[in-house]
Amino acid sequence: MAGGGGAVLAAALATACGSNTGRGGGGSGVGLRQWYHQYGEPGTEQAVKRYAAAYKKAEVTVQWRLGDYDRQTAAALLTDSGPDVFEVNGPLLDQIQAGQVVDLTAEIEPVKDDFNQAVLAPKIWQGKVWGIPQVIDMQMLYYRKSALKDAGVEPPRTLDELVEAAKAVSAKKKKKTKGLFLGNDGGVGVLSGTPLFAAGLSLISEEGKVGFDDPAAARVLGKIRQLYADKSLLLGAPTDWSDPAALVQGLTAMQWSGLWALPQIKKALGDDFGVLPFPPDGSGGKPAVPVGAYGSAVSARSKHTAQAKAFAKWLWVERTDFQRDFALSYGFHIPARISLAKQAEQLREGAAADAVRFATEYGHAEPLLWTSASRTAYQDALSRIIKDGAHPEGELKGVVRKVSAELQRVKKK
Repeated sequence: MAGGGGAVLAAALATACGSNTGRGGGGSGVGLRQWYHQYGEPGTEQAVKRYAAAYKKAEVTVQWRLGDYDRQTAAALLTDSGPDVFEVNGPLLDQIQAGQVVDLTAEIEPVKDDFNQAVLAPKIWQGKVWGIPQVIDMQMLYYRKSALKDAGVEPPRTLDELVEAAKAVSAKKKKKTKGLFLGNDGGVGVLSGTPLFAAGLSLISEEGKVGFDDPAAARVLGKIRQLYADKSLLLGAPTDWSDPAALVQGLTAMQWSGLWALPQIKKALGDDFGVLPFPPDGSGGKPAVPVGAYGSAVSARSKHTAQAKAFAKWLWVERTDFQRDFALSYGFHIPARISLAKQAEQLREGAAADAVRFATEYGHAEPLLWTSASRTAYQDALSRIIKDGAHPEGELKGVVRKVSAELQRVKKK
């Protein structure tokens, strides 16, 4: 995510992986460059080009960027040859503090309260909105009803019940089926701060301080370690957590995965599955669901910032038909607008409706102040706790010190 160097900059500016010339001489004669990262869902590239072609106040050229998109945009934002409008997994705090993106508060203000607040919050800095959420991706716990019933356990409603259910399934099925799949690394990569939120904590508090300097943090991470130590976790699956194959093929009774997996699981298992948020832990705990959303941002280096802001507003605030289409026609996502999520027929029943409710009621996203340095310190400690059995209290003390120092650094900018 850091800025680049000559080779990266050259690659970023030279790679035009797809383009569309919009209407060809749109009404104002202004040309805008819009960047997207490469989506895996078929039809998405054609859709965003169709949206651009429908805009009549400027000629919008869409570029579909292959490769390391974050590094490409970081490099391009330092030049006058980068995008005018671009999607970003943020914006990052460094980009905001460096003045690389422009304020979009006025553009989003009329419908600000209609956005899922969990995904909007990381795009707000000092009371201003710097990116407009596009669609929501979220993760949740899938379980096979028949596998839990066969092991004599109920769908887990607390973390303690999750630990016991995973252990019971693994004991019943022995080598055939494990109780839980959190990824081939035991959950180190995918869980991130989710267990902390389940314990009623956070990564960064509302006051801008470390949000997990609390005994509950060591307690909840110790229980994740217990899953690993009990050998209740599936490890070494043919595909990782984002692919539902382990659940579908009966390698595990429960799997942590994304909303995108729901259609495939439904097709394979019919009604023999259910979904849950990450279960709460302790008296102060609450269910937790990680959510995230790419945002549409405008480069401060654009020669047409007013027109770029108008286009971003048109597409991601005004054109609700395109927003619904983008979320649901090419993959399986939740519209970033609460009203649109409620209207979507595909999200009104069954597990999909549960997922929307989870994202709305229990959704949490990585906060803007959670920098890459803080993330690395926490993830390294989480790996030592889960896989090596390191003492949670000692590991977390070191992380608290590092994150506190990082917070002081970014606040001084």
